[in-house]
Amino acid sequence: MLKNMVQQIFQEKISQIQRTIPVNFNHPITKTTYSFQEVLEEKTLELSSSKSPDDFDTIINSAAKKYNLSPALIKSVMKAESNFNPNALSKAGAQGLMQLMPSTANQLGVKNVWDPQQNIEGGSKYLRNLLNQYNGDLTLSLAAYNAGPGNVNKYGGVPPFAETQNYVKTVSKYLSTYKG
Repeated sequence: MLKNMVQQIFQEKISQIQRTIPVNFNHPITKTTYSFQEVLEEKTLELSSSKSPDDFDTIINSAAKKYNLSPALIKSVMKAESNFNPNALSKAGAQGLMQLMPSTANQLGVKNVWDPQQNIEGGSKYLRNLLNQYNGDLTLSLAAYNAGPGNVNKYGGVPPFAETQNYVKTVSKYLSTYKG
């Protein structure tokens, strides 16, 4: 009952905000316009769908063993990519916990990106492939996970994209946290 009252109050406040701020947001890369309602709904879904890394420990540990990765690395990528939200969908189209692009998921044999087991397996396999491709260089592998191997190869290292440079730093920070 209390939960319903809180939800009702929340909805009323959201409606008030929407009426007073009829704002559209333009995505800087895709140039797509999103209404305040769309942005708010997406952020609300992200918050309500986010889970703890512990919720996925069994899957993470299995994938880590299978692909010779540390569970901390898998958790760090998941935290940076989706904040442990199995329903995450980026504006670029990346999907699920490890934010797999549809073409990458297809190449990895992932049939259902929304299934945490398949998504974590696919993302872990992709991480292992990248680590193999870049001779175990974690920085280059993380950059390739974020910006694609083509960009890492093109620039001969971490691409000069702020997003990718921040991503590598963020995952590295999470990695030290999850290792500890």
